[in-house]
Amino acid sequence: MIQFLPVIGTIIDKVLNVIDKSVEDKDLKEKLKSEIQLTIFTKEYDKIIKELQVQRDIIVAEATGHSWLQRNWRPIIMLMFGYLIAHNYILAPLFGFQMLDIPSDVYQVIKIGLGGYVVGRSIEKTVAIKNGKGGM
Repeated sequence: MIQFLPVIGTIIDKVLNVIDKSVEDKDLKEKLKSEIQLTIFTKEYDKIIKELQVQRDIIVAEATGHSWLQRNWRPIIMLMFGYLIAHNYILAPLFGFQMLDIPSDVYQVIKIGLGGYVVGRSIEKTVAIKNGKGGM
């Protein structure tokens, strides 16, 4: 989703340039530009929120699943990734262990995994507060 933001910015700039060239009334020009920006950003915001809610729903469904493995596979994998990082940047320098070769793709997975939990937890807290259940 985020990779589309520069494209959207380019499109908005072109539309705003057309308004600058075609509308002579300064107040009307500014009003049109503001309304277009607000409409586009609101739609993009709504798409991002829906995507985050779907991701949250998946994590919540897994966390409340019937199987122990279903509930815990993500945390186990994140712990394994955490060990890889700790091994290379804490254990290897302290104890002289050989550093592990970690492909750059693994760092992307870690970012996504941590980001998913942080965003998912933030949304859970927000929903809980709105429903009057507290945020913890």
